[in-house]
Amino acid sequence: MSESTRNADVLIIGGGLSGTMLAVQLLRLPGARRILVIEPRAELGRGEAYSAVELGHTLNGNAARMSVDPDNADDLTQWLTDYIGAGGWPESDQQHVPISELFPPRGIFGLYAQQRLAEAIALSTSTVEHIRAEAVDLQVDATSALLTLDKGEQLRGTCAVLATGMFPAARTPQTESTGLNAAALDPWDVQAMTQLDPHSTVLIIGSGLTMVDAVVSLEQAGHRGPIEVFSRHGLLPHVRRQPPSWEDFLAANHRLRSPRQLLREVRRQCRLALEQGIDWQAPLDTVRSHIARLWSQASEAHKRQFVRHVRPWWESHHHRSPPLSAQLVARLQREGRLRIRAASFKGLVPSDDGVAIAVRLRGEQGLTHISGAALINSSGIEYDWRRVARPLPQQLLKRGLIQPGPLALGIAADACGAVLNAHGQVSPRLFAMGPPLRGMWWESTAVTDVALQAKALAAKLTQN
Repeated sequence: MSESTRNADVLIIGGGLSGTMLAVQLLRLPGARRILVIEPRAELGRGEAYSAVELGHTLNGNAARMSVDPDNADDLTQWLTDYIGAGGWPESDQQHVPISELFPPRGIFGLYAQQRLAEAIALSTSTVEHIRAEAVDLQVDATSALLTLDKGEQLRGTCAVLATGMFPAARTPQTESTGLNAAALDPWDVQAMTQLDPHSTVLIIGSGLTMVDAVVSLEQAGHRGPIEVFSRHGLLPHVRRQPPSWEDFLAANHRLRSPRQLLREVRRQCRLALEQGIDWQAPLDTVRSHIARLWSQASEAHKRQFVRHVRPWWESHHHRSPPLSAQLVARLQREGRLRIRAASFKGLVPSDDGVAIAVRLRGEQGLTHISGAALINSSGIEYDWRRVARPLPQQLLKRGLIQPGPLALGIAADACGAVLNAHGQVSPRLFAMGPPLRGMWWESTAVTDVALQAKALAAKLTQN
């Protein structure tokens, strides 16, 4: 160990929502610990998702669904009540709903997470320090984890946690050869979009929630031209509504296991709801709490079947759009300004002006070239760490400290979050939580999922 190496009890790699929630849970436990959070951004608690500054970029879940406190489902509602009462977010009254049903802007949600961290720090005998740097390498032995930062500094911890969050495809090249991201605008960069001709054509790859955010960004930038969206299945996220409660039909029937069985039963339940005049989202929402169990119990063949045949519809029906954003998308479709086409993106093509792409439209054999003034990559999240062009994932793989998770989704770990190395051995010093565990639990990105993982992992780490 060099003299410059700093020591800690816990190294948290990533200071977005996942890392911040873990820090909060560690601070709430008895004892005095030194916690270092390694995050290159200027602020903790925001990460990729909650660094947005535009009010139009909102959560896709209402306040009642987005508490960071696993012991208090109303925590965000209570915080928002105080925040709005003190004069914050005056635009909230435009949604005309109770506070629990509001869809807060992402930036305000980030402020909420930051305040909960500050409160936990004030009440704890443990300490948290933000190390503003990027982790680029990690070594693990039987007694500790040694982390190397981009400027050469090293940190040693009794344990380390990969709380890296998501690697958006919009900012992480899938391959170095496509050049897609180099040519594409950031979906959340409203300022860059103001530089476009407001009547020009904009091309978007992908039709999920990132596309919805991109459309909001274009609207706020003053863009009024055509928007051409291309995605493999041409599916839009459904709008999130607030349906009444529905019987938890999966709780009483654990015999439903295969994707085909589940799909049939979910469809049957949705038809029953519609026949009773109840929103189909009501029975679908009951499935959410069973996903981790169902996924972990499924065979690899069933998991592949789900990803291949069900995933696009699961994503569009479950990962729904906030109402105001959905209204904007629907209006632009009615006006003929926004068109969604089922097509596979095949690459960039040379263009003397703006950008041009090659796509294969559904039902056609040949390629079609489409031109526009700008291109936005909204193709979602890159979960395969072998394709993430960042130093730390590459080094972890090179050193054999991690292995890909099921179906190459995230990384492999045991039920407690202890990472499996390339030989399948459970690490006593390296853990993971949140999006890196996508392959283990399928849904490992929602706030409530991550909050529960943070509480359980904090308890695990303090037992060691």
